[in-house]
Amino acid sequence: SVVFRSTPGSMLVIGLLALGLLAAGIGVWFQWQQTRRCLAFYGTRATEQISKSPFVELWQLKPLSGGRHTGRLEAVLVEDITEAKGLVHLRRGLVEDANFQWVEGNTERAPLADAAWDLALVFFDSKQRNESERTVVVIDFGENSQKANLTVVGRPGRVALGKMGKGLKTWVESTANGSVRTDF
Repeated sequence: SVVFRSTPGSMLVIGLLALGLLAAGIGVWFQWQQTRRCLAFYGTRATEQISKSPFVELWQLKPLSGGRHTGRLEAVLVEDITEAKGLVHLRRGLVEDANFQWVEGNTERAPLADAAWDLALVFFDSKQRNESERTVVVIDFGENSQKANLTVVGRPGRVALGKMGKGLKTWVESTANGSVRTDF
């Protein structure tokens, strides 16, 4: 038979383990609170790709139609930004709720005209660039940074970039090596 002795040292270890488990639970809950809206907006797969995909490209977009909404855009310039400075921070910023202006129902549902969308950030896992295995985040910088919007190709709705708009535009300008148009 096994006999357990109650010693002050054992109680201290058990107390520290319980405190560690409590702290871990609070950390998980806090992280979930910071990202729950983005997770619902992007979807699980897209959120993971934005956070972890090994390859990222920046696309300058051009509509295939005039001022209509057809959902058809053409990438006129593609730049690999996988090694860009600040990409780690951008990835984190794209999945934190506080960086967006959330409206009732989480997203604005009315589509924008094709010409409104300026560029896309494309996250993918392999160089094959299989369309079904990539996440395309499309951005409209609007008339000013406060009017900037973001949507995910294949997902409903859009969300306002809010305080992140100006910083994102500045980051794109400094990252794009002067090849992407920034006079949006």
